[in-house]
Amino acid sequence: MTDEQMTEAELPLESVGARLARARETAGISRAQLTEITKIPERHLVLIEAGDFAALPARTYAVGFSRSYARAVGLDEAAIVADVRGELAALEPETRRSLPAFEPGDPARAPSSRFVWIAVLAVLGVIVAGIALWPGYYQPGGTLPSLIKEEPPAAADPAVLPTTSAAAIAPAAAPTGGAVVFTALEPDLWVKFYDSAGTQLMQKQMALGETYTIPADAQGVRIWTGRPQALGITIGGQPVPKLSEVQQTMKDVQVSAAALLARPAPGVIASPAAPTVTPAADR
Repeated sequence: MTDEQMTEAELPLESVGARLARARETAGISRAQLTEITKIPERHLVLIEAGDFAALPARTYAVGFSRSYARAVGLDEAAIVADVRGELAALEPETRRSLPAFEPGDPARAPSSRFVWIAVLAVLGVIVAGIALWPGYYQPGGTLPSLIKEEPPAAADPAVLPTTSAAAIAPAAAPTGGAVVFTALEPDLWVKFYDSAGTQLMQKQMALGETYTIPADAQGVRIWTGRPQALGITIGGQPVPKLSEVQQTMKDVQVSAAALLARPAPGVIASPAAPTVTPAADR
C-alpha cells in the first residue's frame, strides 16, 4: 500500500460538519429552526457544516456549538466533540502564529527599574495615608445623645386592625379538565405539536400573543420547543404552571390536560430526548 493510500484509509469517510448537516436534514429541521432551538447564529451553523472551524471566533465556540448542534439533532455529542477536536488539532500547524519576542533590554518596551520603584513607593504611600485618615474622617470619635424625647410606641387598636377573610386567602380551585391552550409570551417562538403516531399537528414560529388549542380528538399530543418558558398554558380557561421557567430544549413532552395536571409540582420538566442545549465552553 502506498503512502497516499494509507493516508486516505486513515481519513474519515465523512467530515463532522457533513454528518451534522445530514442529521439535521434527516430530522427535517431547517437552519433557521436549529438557530431558534440552539441560539447559535445561522452564519456559524453554515461554518460548522462546512467544517470551517478556524473561521469561528475561538476554539471554545467550535467545540461548544458542535456539542449543542449534535444534542439538538440526536447525535452522540461526545463523539462529535472528539472529532471536532481532532479536526482542530489538524489545523493547528497551519494556523499557529508565533508571538513576537519580548526583549527586556529594549527601552521602548520596558520601563526602567528606577521608574518602577518610584511608582511602587507612590502607591504604597497613598495606601498608608488612606488607612491613617479613613477612620478619623468618616467616623467621629463619639456620638451625641438625642435631644428629642422618645415616646413609647402606641398600642395598636384592635378595632382598626386589618382583617383577612377566609375567602380572600383560600387558593383558587385547580382545573380538572377542558381545552388546553398554549399562548406565546415572546415573539418568534418556534414550536411543534405532534401526536403519539408522530403526525404533525402544528409547526411554526408563533407571534407574540398567538394561541394554539390542542385538538380534542388528538391522541398523546406532544411538544417540541427550545423556549418552554415563553409558553403560557391554560386548561379549561384556568392558567397552570409553565412546562419550564428556564430556557431549554424540550421534546416528546406530553401536553394533554391529564398529563399536565398529573405533574407532581411546578418546575422544570426534563426532556429525555433533548436536554438543555446552551452552548458549552470547552472543558
